[in-house]
Amino acid sequence: MPTERVIVVIPTYNERENLAHIVPAVTHQGYRVLVVDDDSPDGTGDLARRLSSSDSRVSLLQRHTKEGLGPAYAAGFDRAIEDGAEVIVEMDADFSHDPKDLPRLVGAIDNGADLAIGSRYVPGGSTPDWPLHRRLISRGGNIYARFMLGLEVRDATAGFRAFRADALQRLPYASAEASGYGFQVEMAWRAAQVGLEIVEVPIAFRDRAQGTSKMGPDIVREAMRLVTRWGYARWKRRLAFWNR
Repeated sequence: MPTERVIVVIPTYNERENLAHIVPAVTHQGYRVLVVDDDSPDGTGDLARRLSSSDSRVSLLQRHTKEGLGPAYAAGFDRAIEDGAEVIVEMDADFSHDPKDLPRLVGAIDNGADLAIGSRYVPGGSTPDWPLHRRLISRGGNIYARFMLGLEVRDATAGFRAFRADALQRLPYASAEASGYGFQVEMAWRAAQVGLEIVEVPIAFRDRAQGTSKMGPDIVREAMRLVTRWGYARWKRRLAFWNR
């Protein structure tokens, strides 16, 4: 895959401290970057604009409201497709995802996958900076999603992933119900539903060194509520089928 046909979408909200470092780390791998900024009050959008003016591989989609991760990615996907991307990558701005792992995700698409997920929970994956309680919460959430939705994906909540652009267009990302990190579960589930080829690539997920996490209790509650509702509907259909 020629690197210029890959666009890495990085959603931002108050990530000025990280943006100046993550963007060149991605372009160093040869890939294009699309920053999707939700009107950050700390000037992240202004910095992204300056970076784009000095490097043709960098572009900015400036949004005027803070709507959450899902809508930001949906807007970024549309722009990346318009800009001719053949592979579209989701990536955080805070170095939780190592830019050096990008070629392995893109390589999995080259090898036939429609969706390659950077996974913490397959052999070789890890969360080296996490305390035990955080690992248990994250693993528990993934186990719950797998059980409720019938997913084989071990890390459905992972936010480091690459899509083949034509496969991504088969997913209803623009009408996704989840606006927070539940968006990742929803897209993995929808991908499995339409029969996309999904592979998990082991990564080490590290805690951010700068800035503030956007993960909060409302985002967790949204994800749990949606997974429960989707899963309940799925199990209800299965029970109706078995009881015919």
